Formats: sequence, C-alpha cells, structure tokens
Amino acid sequence: MITLTVNGSERQFDGDPTLPLLWYLRDALGQTGTKFGCGMALCGACTVHIDGQATRSCVTPVAAAAGKQVTTIEGLSPDGQHPLQKAWQELNVAQCGYCQPGQIMQAAWLLKTKPNPSDADIDEMMSGNLCRCGTYTRIRAAIKQAAAQGETK
Repeated sequence: MITLTVNGSERQFDGDPTLPLLWYLRDALGQTGTKFGCGMALCGACTVHIDGQATRSCVTPVAAAAGKQVTTIEGLSPDGQHPLQKAWQELNVAQCGYCQPGQIMQAAWLLKTKPNPSDADIDEMMSGNLCRCGTYTRIRAAIKQAAAQGETK
C-alpha cells in the first residue's frame, strides 16, 4: 500500500507501484488538469509538483511519490487565484490551452526557486515545456507579471 498526499488530501494506492503517477492522478483521482503529452518526459504537459519540485508525472511511478506531497494544477489554487493563473488569464496566454497546466506548474516552480527571474532564467527553466501554438512570448510575460506581484509560493 502506497500512501501519498495529493492536493492536501491523503490517498492510498494499492495498485501496481510502477504505474505512472499521471494515470493515477487522472484515472483514479479525476485530476484531469494534468495532461498526457508524449509519455517520455519531453514536453512538460504532465508537470506536477512532488514535495514542491516540478516533476514529469508521465515517467514517475506512483511508488516514487510514496509519503510525499503531490500538487496538480487543481491544487495550485483551487479558485484560480494564484498569481500565475491570474497573469495567464489577463495576458491571454493560452491558445489551444493543452500545455498550459504543465506550463503553469513549471513556472510556479521557477518562481519558487527564483522569485525574480531574468529572461534567461525563464527561457532555461521553461525550455522543456513545449507549446505547439507557440505562445512562448506571452508565457514569459505572464511569468514576469506574476513575479512582479510576488506571493507566488
């Protein structure tokens, strides 16, 4: 039996410990904001936080989250009031929107580790999160806006 905490609620998992965390979150817990993109940790659509660190859930087995805190986009701010979520809306970052939960979760980790990132910091940290619509300029602007507001932890 694996015990983990997802978005503040303790959960028990008694299935295959090698099951990717992504599928447990989506299929068992209904946390469908976390998306399947590539299945190989190359695109970032599945990004969640494990103990506060951005992690690709498509290649992370549930067993790796045992005893840890997992935060999905739904848990970042259930009412959508996290500074990044607000900046994303104000700047109309999303086009198709598919990658955006992973983008926001990666950006949240960036701002946790570098509260006032430079363009180079943003480009480096966000480089593993792909956006097929190419909204990178708006993503960078939203990150800078959220950083300027502070309180992004």
